Amino acid sequence: MSTKVITGKVRFSYLHAFEPSSMVEGGDKKYSVSLIIPKSDKVTLAKIEKAVALAIEEGKSKFGGSIPKNLKMPLRDGDEEREDDENYAGCMFLNANSTNKPGLVDKDVNPILDREDLYSGCFGRASINFYAYNASGSKGIAVGLNNLQKLEDGDRLGGGGASAESDFGSDDDLL
Repeated sequence: MSTKVITGKVRFSYLHAFEPSSMVEGGDKKYSVSLIIPKSDKVTLAKIEKAVALAIEEGKSKFGGSIPKNLKMPLRDGDEEREDDENYAGCMFLNANSTNKPGLVDKDVNPILDREDLYSGCFGRASINFYAYNASGSKGIAVGLNNLQKLEDGDRLGGGGASAESDFGSDDDLL
C-alpha cells in the first residue's frame, strides 16, 4: 500500500503548473492545482481514501502519537464547499501543491511545453501523494503534486477564455 495515487480523469482548476504561485502576498511560492473529481469516480475516490488512511497512520508521530479530533482532511465536497460554482457540482475536490515543478505530459506522454496547452478547465490525470503535517497548531493530511497528464480540452475556468483572434478578428465593431 502507498500514499501515492494516480487519479482517473479529473478536471484541473486553479492550475499553476508552469510557474509557482503564492496564495498570500509574500508567502511561499508553489506549483499547485485543484483537482475536481466526479463523485461517480468511485475507483479514484477509494484510492484517495486508502492513501489518506495510510498517511494518517504513518503520521501519528507528528500528531503526538494519536489522531487529533480536528484533523484537517484534503478531500472536500464541492456540493457543500463550492455550492456557488457549477464546475464543482456533483464532485469532490482536493488541492495539491509542490515546491518542485511537476512533470507535464499529454495523453501520449509527450512533454507539454506550451502554456496554452495546459490550463484550468482541461481534463487529465494527476500523480499525487498524501502526507501528514503539523504546523502552526494546524494538523492534517496534505497533498503533494507529482505530475500531470492532460487527456482532453475543456472550457477554460476563471474567465479570460476568449482568444485575441475571436475578440478582434472581425471589423464589425470598428467605427
